[in-house]
Amino acid sequence: MVARTALPVRTPVTRSVLMCRPDFFTVVYRINPWMDPHLPTDTGLAVRQWEQLYRTYLDLGYDVQLIDPIDGLPDMVYAANGGFVIDNVAYGASFTYPERQPEGPAYMRWFHDHGFDVAEPQNINEGEGDFLLVGDTILAGTGFRSHTDSHEELGRIYGREVLTLNLVNPSFYHLDTAVAVLDGTPGQEHIAYLPSAFDETSVKALHDRYPNAIIVTEEDASVLGLNSFSDGYNVVIASRAADFDRQLREHGYNPIGVDLSELLLGGGGVKCCTLELRR
Repeated sequence: MVARTALPVRTPVTRSVLMCRPDFFTVVYRINPWMDPHLPTDTGLAVRQWEQLYRTYLDLGYDVQLIDPIDGLPDMVYAANGGFVIDNVAYGASFTYPERQPEGPAYMRWFHDHGFDVAEPQNINEGEGDFLLVGDTILAGTGFRSHTDSHEELGRIYGREVLTLNLVNPSFYHLDTAVAVLDGTPGQEHIAYLPSAFDETSVKALHDRYPNAIIVTEEDASVLGLNSFSDGYNVVIASRAADFDRQLREHGYNPIGVDLSELLLGGGGVKCCTLELRR
């Protein structure tokens, strides 16, 4: 009889996150392949779906902070892009497209008003959309939004290793659409990713550094299944990412599916709506 390999013990760590209600969500411009201004959007449905995610976090015991949405900034719901926070230092966002640029100062005001040390950006970057903390390393995406100069700025601000990863598929224009941090605990780092979203050099870097990573299917990635949020045990994912759900269970996690299909029309999912606040 072949012995079954024991699953790793997955331990949840309570998170503190920042979110923004999609009270003004709509799609009136096109700045990524998911967006089509000619398709109708339902703001009420977007709010109801977002509230499901919000309640899920509360049920998990998370500390959920809210920033007030601003009329005329329909993408402000994607809070992850508003900055990057480690050790109470908030590195502000400086957006690529003019349509989103007012979000940067709005988020920096919130950080300042809530006791964070704010590092104003000198380079184009889109916050936790392109920056993911895994152990003591910051994975930093580039290719479509954040400039590589911002990666050097990150390293100076936080004094941590920054690993640049080059995105090549415009459908996965932010790093958090192509990589999910499942366990960021130093010494037991675990991620999931989509190899086809990256160039060859980046795929090799990910494979070498995270040989036990979960490789997701193109089908699950196409519903932004990787755009998920984990506390080390519970992983909130797109409910349509069925095979990713299976993979997570096989690796000892507890996947929790939510439907954010309306917000997907703007190119965002679970993680896009979630900015982690690391005090």
